[in-house]
Amino acid sequence: MFKVGYFGLKPGICRFGELVLCHEEKATCAFYDGLLMAHRIALIGGDGIGPEVTAEAVKVVRATGVAIDTTDFDLGGMRYLRDGEILSDDVLNQLRKFDAILLGAVGTPDVPPGIIERGLLLKMRFDLDLYVNQRPFVGTAPGHVTPHDFVVIRENTEGPYVGEGGVLRRGTPHEIATQGSVNTRHGVERCIRYAFELAAKRERKHVTLVHKTNVLTFAGDLWQRAFNDVAAQFPQVGTAYNHVDAACIYFVEDPHRYDVIVTDNLFGDILTDLGGAVSGGIGLASSANLNPARTGPSMFEPSHGSAPDIVGTGKANPTAAILSAALMLDFLNESAAADRIRAACDAAPTGSTVDIGNAIAAIVAGK
Repeated sequence: MFKVGYFGLKPGICRFGELVLCHEEKATCAFYDGLLMAHRIALIGGDGIGPEVTAEAVKVVRATGVAIDTTDFDLGGMRYLRDGEILSDDVLNQLRKFDAILLGAVGTPDVPPGIIERGLLLKMRFDLDLYVNQRPFVGTAPGHVTPHDFVVIRENTEGPYVGEGGVLRRGTPHEIATQGSVNTRHGVERCIRYAFELAAKRERKHVTLVHKTNVLTFAGDLWQRAFNDVAAQFPQVGTAYNHVDAACIYFVEDPHRYDVIVTDNLFGDILTDLGGAVSGGIGLASSANLNPARTGPSMFEPSHGSAPDIVGTGKANPTAAILSAALMLDFLNESAAADRIRAACDAAPTGSTVDIGNAIAAIVAGK
């Protein structure tokens, strides 16, 4: 008998011949004759140090004992240079069949900016509806003695990144370039709701909206009204508002004030790099691109780039990739294993890329 569990389905049993679907909330695992089946993970090592850090992340996940079945996809800048392939519809449809996607890093100096970012990363975000970007930040900022612990929730499929705009009279003295920001009530509200649902599960239970409502009055008004409407449904969660420029100052001077931050695509992109800088460095910053509706796989990746200058040197720190894999396990309802990974990373092993991966894997495995 084959049994498959899915997230987010109401209790009940549906039978299709020998196929039994266990419609239990938060069920994720598949079983065949009582044997645990593996989570199906698509691996995109990508470019530069991406394959190196992804290999260590997979090693650590396997050390937890969680069963995973991985399939490698050759995507990124080097693939584009080789045959012009970025992300075909056929490959995208293959990715839809997986439980999660683990990505290393993409980008190479020989590919002009924007080609891989839009053709691969943004295409996955838009087509797989990865509308929440979640980045946790735990650390002690420079000049502080007590650690902070906050999460940035970034709307991931709208704003200036949708590509609305264009160029007129290119290359002339009268050239005009416009870049619009698209914000829908549906997109804004579902992101804000996710932030409140997350905050309601955390100890401090607080959400801060970050925007620039005094200047971006149209988009800002939509964000503020949606924020207020959702907040009214979560009376147990405290709220605040910061302009984005003030938030940048607070990230440096007083990061402890934050619990959960929710913001738009552009501001979130900028703030999360600063969050990494005050939390031990971008090499430790993990990231989850989530489809909370679970209509397809979510994608997990470190925040750092492909660092082609250190490929093969053993200098790449795989911790961010490993912590991103922990976020993946959280999403797959393997939070106990994810917590073990985070605890092992707290030990801050040093050494080469492989040394760090081996040390964290050993701690996770209890060796």
